[in-house]
Amino acid sequence: MNFIKKIYHFLIAYLAYYYYGRPSRKLIVIGVTGTKGKSTTCRLIASVLQAGGYKVGLFSTVEFQIGDRRWANDKKMTMLGRGILQKMLKDMVLAGCQYVVVETSSEGIMQYRHVGLNYDIVSFTNLGTEHSERHGGFANLQRDKGKIFAGLAREKHKIINGRKIDKVIIANLDDVRVDYYLGFSADKKFGYTLKNTRYLNYFEIKTFDARILHSAEQGVEFEVENKKYNLFLVGSFNVYNAMAAFCVGRSQGISEEQIAVGLKTVSLVEGRVEFIDEGQNFKAVVDYAHEPISLTELFKTLREVFIVPFKKEKRNLIGIVGSDGGGRDTGKRQKMGEIAGQLCEIVIITDVNCFDEDPTQIAEMLAVGARQAGKIDRVNLFIEVDRQKAIKRAVNMAQIGDVIALTAKGTEPCIIQAHGHRLPWDDRQVLRLAIKNRQLK
Repeated sequence: MNFIKKIYHFLIAYLAYYYYGRPSRKLIVIGVTGTKGKSTTCRLIASVLQAGGYKVGLFSTVEFQIGDRRWANDKKMTMLGRGILQKMLKDMVLAGCQYVVVETSSEGIMQYRHVGLNYDIVSFTNLGTEHSERHGGFANLQRDKGKIFAGLAREKHKIINGRKIDKVIIANLDDVRVDYYLGFSADKKFGYTLKNTRYLNYFEIKTFDARILHSAEQGVEFEVENKKYNLFLVGSFNVYNAMAAFCVGRSQGISEEQIAVGLKTVSLVEGRVEFIDEGQNFKAVVDYAHEPISLTELFKTLREVFIVPFKKEKRNLIGIVGSDGGGRDTGKRQKMGEIAGQLCEIVIITDVNCFDEDPTQIAEMLAVGARQAGKIDRVNLFIEVDRQKAIKRAVNMAQIGDVIALTAKGTEPCIIQAHGHRLPWDDRQVLRLAIKNRQLK
């Protein structure tokens, strides 16, 4: 991003902060940053806070919330610009919200949309290489995400209703990059682990160990400090998201019983392992997974729950994968194809958002990885750039007990094509229609 654009974005955020009366000074602001799981983590945090009796605001890639009102984020951006974010913060204050949960993207930080948010709690989920090219390298990506952690010590403590608000860091101890984020100053630090990670570098960290007891189609049961929690979201990886929300709850004095209620209340995060059910005899899942870490976790989870336990039935996992164009993270494409080739019986490669790149060339980069994993063209590897046709192909191929995993877009409301053309889109609607049409035959 050139210098002029940086100044422009900074000034817009800074001026909007003051124009709308510095609304974040009247709210406890929770930022969630990382590579994967941010939207789900934000929803779980909001639910835990609500179970604790608080009124909450929320910004995420999936949705917005002001108190009791929730609506879909159809803007195709996580953090809103041009002062809209600050205006909505003011609306939250006027609605009586005490907390706001902000999914904080690296792109948003680059464009200074975090300016004027005055974070009180920052949660680090994990860190992969996604968007590293956009930041000029992985080290810059890590540093840019660290800006909101550094801001904890730089900003003055808030006094809200006569109470001094602590600055808190919450971090996933199982991520190899956690040292960097725990190195920033805060009043309190909380860590969580599913791998019994012992963090010895900082004695002041309160660590919570989670142990998965059962994972199935209905969700996950896990244990923390000898208390069981139920999460009605599929996938053991969602326990990491739940643990971030658990730590937020504990840091704010919310009881274990209220935290348990908040976690089990969330049964769906739109576009995140969202099942499409039209009465068909196979499973169909829409998920936002669009980089190697999340793609691996999704495919492994679907195999563990729906494929491996039914080996005698010879079920297939049909993965529909693709990668954004516009020169974004080109290095991940071959790896994503390889992951799909290793974990799916059938791979269908299609367009996501090609921008001004040739979608056929993007698809071919993924296909190289799938072929290296042993997939054979027109046998168990298919390139279908037209996304609607790719979805139709998967649906028509699916047999009893198979699983279709439609990845990379989730709730994104459009496909961005050459010259900035936006094709209105919803993976869930297209998949649902394809299943209905098959059943009519």
